[in-house]
Amino acid sequence: MTNPVLAEGLGPFALPDFAAITDADFAPAFDQALTEARANIAAIAANPEAPSFANTIEALEQAEGLLDRVAGVFYNLSGADSTPAREALMRDLAPKMAAFASEVTMNRPLFARVERLWEMRESLELTPEQARVLELYFKMFVRSGAALQGVDAERMTEIKERLAVLSTAFSQNLLADERDWFRPLAEDELEGLPDFVVAAAKAAGAERGQDGPVLTLNRSLIVPFLQFSSRRDLRETAYEAWVARGANGGPTDNRVIAAEILNLREERAKLLGYDSFAAYKLEPEMAKTPENVRDLLMRVWTPAKARAEADAAKLTAMMHADGINGDLEAWDWRYYSEKRRVAEHDFDEAALKPYLSLDAMLGAMFDTANRLFGLDFRPIAGPFYHADVRGWEVSRKGRHIAVFLGDYFARPSKRSGAWCSAMRSQKKLGGETRPIVVNVCNFAKGDPCLLSYDDARTLFHEFGHALHQMLSDVTYQFVSGTSVARDFVELPSQLYEHWMEVPEVLEKHARHWQTGEAMPKALLDKLLAAATYDQGFLTVEFVASALVDLAFHEGAAPADPMALQAQVLAEIGMPKAIRMRHATPHFGHVFSGDGYSSGYYSYMWSEVMDADAFAAFEETGNAFDPATAERLERCILSVGGSVPADAAWMAFRGKTPGVEALLKGRGLVEA
Repeated sequence: MTNPVLAEGLGPFALPDFAAITDADFAPAFDQALTEARANIAAIAANPEAPSFANTIEALEQAEGLLDRVAGVFYNLSGADSTPAREALMRDLAPKMAAFASEVTMNRPLFARVERLWEMRESLELTPEQARVLELYFKMFVRSGAALQGVDAERMTEIKERLAVLSTAFSQNLLADERDWFRPLAEDELEGLPDFVVAAAKAAGAERGQDGPVLTLNRSLIVPFLQFSSRRDLRETAYEAWVARGANGGPTDNRVIAAEILNLREERAKLLGYDSFAAYKLEPEMAKTPENVRDLLMRVWTPAKARAEADAAKLTAMMHADGINGDLEAWDWRYYSEKRRVAEHDFDEAALKPYLSLDAMLGAMFDTANRLFGLDFRPIAGPFYHADVRGWEVSRKGRHIAVFLGDYFARPSKRSGAWCSAMRSQKKLGGETRPIVVNVCNFAKGDPCLLSYDDARTLFHEFGHALHQMLSDVTYQFVSGTSVARDFVELPSQLYEHWMEVPEVLEKHARHWQTGEAMPKALLDKLLAAATYDQGFLTVEFVASALVDLAFHEGAAPADPMALQAQVLAEIGMPKAIRMRHATPHFGHVFSGDGYSSGYYSYMWSEVMDADAFAAFEETGNAFDPATAERLERCILSVGGSVPADAAWMAFRGKTPGVEALLKGRGLVEA
């Protein structure tokens, strides 16, 4: 009987046979896929023919096809619906997959073929995309250590394997802390909580086998609890549990793991001849150097801190007026900020949520994509990998574009946060392959699911990533979709958020879940007027995290990351009542893999561009201007990494953006 993980897929879209797949199928599937990939790589390296683009680069593109398919299913499920068996296999696979990657990139005969092609690239008559793919392959091999020999090469392999083990442990520890902590809420502990928070707490309790409401560490539940709970003691308990993830002592503590990761990253960079890991990591990005990153962050930090400190003074006065003396604390900020927003803007989050049901916002999201890019979305039936998952076929003028899966509700088996991934990426080599794209969020389940405005922005953000995958139109998977510079990858996602603030989108789709009535214009006006409210707080907590990330990787690895974190925050004058958005022990962006290490700044780097990109639409007087949307797709969304990020940007916009648009967009400077 064929292993269902290895099968081509079911139905017209070749979806994985989720109903047939069991956890026991994954290990043998990986074994077979790795054996096949190794054989293919060995054949390429040993090919007696002179290297050509076809027999080396295109062969490499197709060598791991089965492994890509198996990994695409397994790693998506491991993040979104973990089980003890999947977690155990992840721990087992981490060093194996790292070892295989090293086998490929440090294969001397294979690298010799790639290097030879690079040396003769001018005579190969390559297409622009092929030339770009060759360049990226050559740089990947070099940056992975292909030129190292002897003990240095052996040590590089050891470092990669160890880092894979550590990052997996970091992620699983964080998931365990988030999954295991919850606090039952008695009737008198629901004081001040709107109905939607109580409903979410009851749903969380039912999911954990409790008779009544519980508080969990899921962001979509704990943030509104901190906003609305009038019980300061409970806010403190909840907040301290939330920020202690990964730092509770015992087997799930991440602090020692973070220190070892930073040491190994520094050693890795030094082996490759770089002064620091940040210098190594930033070289291929748009920012290029740590100095450029720091310059951007500090230009934003100064006005953001000033705004936050002015806001803190007002919130402290409100707290004192309530008869609570002493300093404003981190668990007080959201509560008094919400009260202040109601007072100053006459804007109440609880009044807004009935108009932002998940279904309504999905309609807004899809309608926006239809108006911009002509995409249509048709619901399709599962079975998918979890009962909560929904699926759609994406098409344009009758042509199949992609399958889109949405997995929106928090559950104990899902890691925190929100993300976009592809179970299958777009490519044309070897036949047209259309993608299977997945958006994962952690919204509090309700009947119906009502979103905060921040939740709705997250929905749009992740769908911007999904569009980058769906509209990809390249030959080679190596440059498909979101395979771009890290500080460019957030441009499409953050740009798409802007359509959430287009009045006609909200007027059409923000309708009361019970009555179907449109959001009252007065409420819509208040929402838009308060769009930049509390940006001092939000910007400070983000920039502080980005500066700590940069400090971790810019010089020698710290013996005690927590001490360096404290030092950086002291040096920049971190306001007392604000903490980092992601403290070190739960900074998954940085320690659950290399993706955003030295790169957390990239959200802000991309924001400089997304503000200017949306201005391109505004300058036409039409947020859905067809010519600008066509240029956005042609120059950025469809080309993936086949064009350097700065060239793709210039093709779309024709000018370099400045930080002023970002500051204006966040309300940190006068218009």
